[in-house]
Amino acid sequence: MTTNTPSAARQAPSAPIASADDEIAGAAAADSPAAVTTSDTRSAARSASDAVRGSAGAAAPAPLRPRRGPVALLAPIGLWYAVSYLLLAPARRFLVPPPHQVLRVAVLDWTHLQPMLQALALTAQVALSGLAIAAALGITGAVVMSRARWLERSLYPYAVILQTVPILAIVPLIGLWFGFGFTSRVVVCVLIALFPLIANTLFGLQSVDRAHHDLFTLQKASRWARLRKLELPAALPAIFTGLRTSSGLSVIGAIVGDMFFKQGAAGIGTLLDVYRSRLQSEDLFAAIILASLFGVAVFALFTLVSRLAIGSWHASGRS
Repeated sequence: MTTNTPSAARQAPSAPIASADDEIAGAAAADSPAAVTTSDTRSAARSASDAVRGSAGAAAPAPLRPRRGPVALLAPIGLWYAVSYLLLAPARRFLVPPPHQVLRVAVLDWTHLQPMLQALALTAQVALSGLAIAAALGITGAVVMSRARWLERSLYPYAVILQTVPILAIVPLIGLWFGFGFTSRVVVCVLIALFPLIANTLFGLQSVDRAHHDLFTLQKASRWARLRKLELPAALPAIFTGLRTSSGLSVIGAIVGDMFFKQGAAGIGTLLDVYRSRLQSEDLFAAIILASLFGVAVFALFTLVSRLAIGSWHASGRS
C-alpha cells in the first residue's frame, strides 16, 4: 500500500503535461507555412465570392450596337447604281435608270410628280375602303364561325376557296357585275384582304385559355358577355396581325384594280401601265417607289395602333 501511493502520485501529473504538449504542437502546426497558405486561400476564395455576388447585383453596361439604318438604305442604292452602270450598256440604260436620274426627272419635276400624287391619293382611298370592308366582314365572319363547330365547318371552306382562286381569273366577272370603276377596285381589295382577317381572328378566338372560360362559366356569364369581355380582348393580338397582313394586300389589290378597271380617275396602277407602255422608265420607277412607300406606311400605322392597344399586356405589342 505505502509503496504504490508515491508511484501513483508521480504518474498523476503526466496527463496535464501531455495535453500541454498537444497544445504546443497544435500552435506550431497553425503557425506552419502550409496552414498559413490554406488560410490565405480560403480568405481569397471568400473575397472572390463576395466580389462575384456584388457584381451580379450591379447592372451590366449595355453593349454598343452599330447603327444599321444608313447601311440598309445605302446598300440597295449602291446595288441599283451597279446594275445601271456595270450590267447595262449605255444604249440599254433606260431599262434601269440610275437613282439620281429618277430623282431629277420624276421627283423634282412637279409636272411629273403631281399626277403621281393625285393617283396615289385615289389608290389610297380604294385600298383603305377595301381594307375597312374586309375587316368588318372578316372579323364578323370569324365570330360567327367561332360560335359553333358546324358553322366553322360550313363556312370556312368558302373562305379557303376565296383565297385560292386567282384574282386575275375573276377580274372580268367583277367588271361585268360591278362595272369598271371605283366599286370594282374596292371589290378586288376586299377579296384579296379578306382571308388573313378571317383566319387570324378565328385563331385568336379559339385560343383563349380554358381556365378563363371555366371562370366565366362559374360566374354564369352569357355568351355575349363571354365574347365581349374575354374572347375578343384575348384575340386582339391575332386580329392586329391579320390587319397588318391585309393592309399590304389591300394596297396590292388597289393597284391591280387600277390596272384592269380604268374608268374614272386614274390610280397609281393606271399610271404604272401607262408609263410601261411609253417606256418612261424614270416615271415608272418613281411610281413604284411611291406605291411601295404607301404600303410600308399603312403597315407601320397598324403596327403603331397594335402597340398602343395591346403593348402594355402582350409581348407582340412590345417587340
